[in-house]
Amino acid sequence: MAAQIFSIVNLIAMAGWLSLAVFPRRRWAEQLGTWVVPGLLAGAYVAIVAASWGSSPGGFSSLEAVSQLFDNPWMLLAGWIHYLAFDLFVGSWIVRDAREHGVAHGWVLPLLLLTFLFGPAGWLAYLGVRTARRRRTGATARAGAPA
Repeated sequence: MAAQIFSIVNLIAMAGWLSLAVFPRRRWAEQLGTWVVPGLLAGAYVAIVAASWGSSPGGFSSLEAVSQLFDNPWMLLAGWIHYLAFDLFVGSWIVRDAREHGVAHGWVLPLLLLTFLFGPAGWLAYLGVRTARRRRTGATARAGAPA
């Protein structure tokens, strides 16, 4: 059953990522990627943790304890859903922030993929792109040219 839920939550998360990648300026896509899909994933996470907590040894006090906790397939699934929900939420923030700061979606797409695959690395790379763009457009504006 955990394996089936794993497949389902992956498909749900993919719907959120695709909406952000393909329809970045559509309000419904933003809602799907920002609130609807992360909300569904968060609900699944809470339900699984509530049903599984205490059913296996382990905890968060050491790496060994986390490893023991994740020996339970339900807790491992909860951990995976945690990643799916937060990485998608970060991806949706990137899309909104890029729009507000004038970062072209062509630059954002590979960063969304990086965020999907490696979470914090994609967010950090986006911040680098945004900072570089801000410096470039700030230098252009200071020189008197149109930004």
